Amino acid sequence: MSNSSQNKQKPSLIALIKSILAAAIGVQSDKNRTRDFEQGNPLVFIIGGIVFTLLFIITIASVIGLVLSP
Repeated sequence: MSNSSQNKQKPSLIALIKSILAAAIGVQSDKNRTRDFEQGNPLVFIIGGIVFTLLFIITIASVIGLVLSP
């Protein structure tokens, strides 16, 4: 039963960011994906994914705007 008590620990902020970035580019390991599904709160990952997506779109739009500006 010691494994189930360890599985209830929430992932750290760094682990959360790494998981979101790895999932965004499609290189998430099976071990980390399993850990996220067992320990993490889905709402945190959804919000993190949305924030990452918005930041990514803003960054790409800004770079394109700088490149295409006269």
